[in-house]
Amino acid sequence: MLTAQADFQDTRSVAYRMRSRRMRHFLELLDATPKPVKVLDVGGSIKFWKILGLAGRDDIEFTILNIVPADDKDDRFRYLEGDARDLSRFDDGQFDIVFSNSVIEHVGSWADQQRMAREVRRVGRRYFVQTPNRYFPIEPHFLFPGFQFLPEAVKVFLLMRFRLGWFPRAKTREEALGYAREIRLLTRREVQQLFPESRLISEKFYGLTKSFMAVSGGTTRE
Repeated sequence: MLTAQADFQDTRSVAYRMRSRRMRHFLELLDATPKPVKVLDVGGSIKFWKILGLAGRDDIEFTILNIVPADDKDDRFRYLEGDARDLSRFDDGQFDIVFSNSVIEHVGSWADQQRMAREVRRVGRRYFVQTPNRYFPIEPHFLFPGFQFLPEAVKVFLLMRFRLGWFPRAKTREEALGYAREIRLLTRREVQQLFPESRLISEKFYGLTKSFMAVSGGTTRE
């Protein structure tokens, strides 16, 4: 039930509706940016933009960078395999907008997240970076209440015995440790530290802050 409601590709799900509302803030930033627009999506996919209906825009030039191969083939997109923490192939200010949705919590330690943030700020004249709130009660990847606050040994115990959220049941302790250490959720203060010049927008769900959007440029207001 929770995984169905967390599937953003399902138009009936809560996740789809929330992501659609979230993207309104990005569209405001996009509308405020002189055209044509060069967009770098860090950690994204071709299908994401197709679902949103932006793939056909002839005033947007999409470059997508991800550590995994492309999920689709479409000549309208430039797709590159690479690391979000190292955008050295790109020049300073090469892109009008750098977009990243629910990626920075996956890149590793606090130092790794700092590296990614510096690179986003370097290559983009503007940016839109979204990440889940550490203090939202349901961990969004494992779909388990308070999972982010559990001791690592308890996380490993659960991951070896159950399939949690988007993760399969771990076959070994090492695999469970890898799953447990893959995610480092951020607090509001940490997001502001990473993106000090940004406006921080809180995404609400029944009065609770589900995620943060760090936006630089445009006219978006919280």
